[in-house]
Amino acid sequence: MKFSIKKKYKNARSGYLELKNGNVQTPTFMTIGTYGSVKSLSSEDLLRCGCEILLCNAYHLMLRPGLDVITRGGHLHKFMNWDKPILTDSGGYQVFSLSKNVKVNKDAAVFKSPYNGDEIIMTPEKSIKTQIALGSDIMMIFDECTPYPVDKDKANESMRLSLDWAELSKKANDSQSPLFGIVQGGMYKDLREESMKNLNKLDFDGYALGGLSVGEPSKIRNEIVSHMAPKMPSDRPRYLMGIGKPLDIIYAVQSGIDMFDCVIPTRNGRNGQIFTFKGPINIRNSIYENDFDPIDKDCKCFTCQNYSRAYIKHLDKCNDGLAGRLISIHNVYFYQELMRKIRNSIISDTLDELIKEIEFYYSEVE
Repeated sequence: MKFSIKKKYKNARSGYLELKNGNVQTPTFMTIGTYGSVKSLSSEDLLRCGCEILLCNAYHLMLRPGLDVITRGGHLHKFMNWDKPILTDSGGYQVFSLSKNVKVNKDAAVFKSPYNGDEIIMTPEKSIKTQIALGSDIMMIFDECTPYPVDKDKANESMRLSLDWAELSKKANDSQSPLFGIVQGGMYKDLREESMKNLNKLDFDGYALGGLSVGEPSKIRNEIVSHMAPKMPSDRPRYLMGIGKPLDIIYAVQSGIDMFDCVIPTRNGRNGQIFTFKGPINIRNSIYENDFDPIDKDCKCFTCQNYSRAYIKHLDKCNDGLAGRLISIHNVYFYQELMRKIRNSIISDTLDELIKEIEFYYSEVE
């Protein structure tokens, strides 16, 4: 992997990642295909939307369909017909999300499979070997994510466990695939700084801020990001995990973040929320029943070029899955356009103006 910065504007950076399956312009937004697919969208849809990199979840793919099935066909890229880069999440977040049924010790996380109830023992080594087998372009260490709120003692204990797992993850990577470390420490800045300091000693290929978007107020989250981003190595990509609201993204870019992922474009799309550069639209509002304009007259996505708001509202009201598909196509396209605008604004020294524009339309959006 090679990471290059071609232009800076204050703390914001515009650059690119050179990976084994292609180049990725940064800042970038990774559309999520947890199970090897972005719900209702084909690989061709994603290419037309401008996606350069996807995120898939190694934990879920390990359980279903399983590595035997995927590797029998070659690797994950071939299995899902996607020839561009893939970042694989390690499964650490699942330790958090399945916490009622998870037992964690210094060596592993032990839990029941959500599919058949089998006991799963996930170690850092197993997580890395799984990601290598999938053929990932970027792998993530296995870590533990704390909930919000969490007391400082528990956050400290969890952070130190994640550091131990980070070292084991690093040792387990006998491939050429880049591996990113994940900064933990809850909402405690001093713990986050200590986590970053120790991860830096392990010399990862990139660094991520994890353990955010777990229920904390956006003000607290943005304070953590603005505090930590400039402290992350300047010559490595910086990744903010699980953050996807337009305003949160542009604030993080302003602080120096390069990579993002979130389910918002597709999950919210399936629930009728549409993103535009004039603010969000809830297609379930009655005002769109006789609105025969496209979602966005200036948008070049397949949906806006072919369908009206009234038609999409009709589909949604009928519980037709095509509504979610058409909205998802638009939302995925919108997020790629948002990142393109952000990159261009860094290059042209106009990021401050773009921030004001996004603030105007999205400052009150939850």
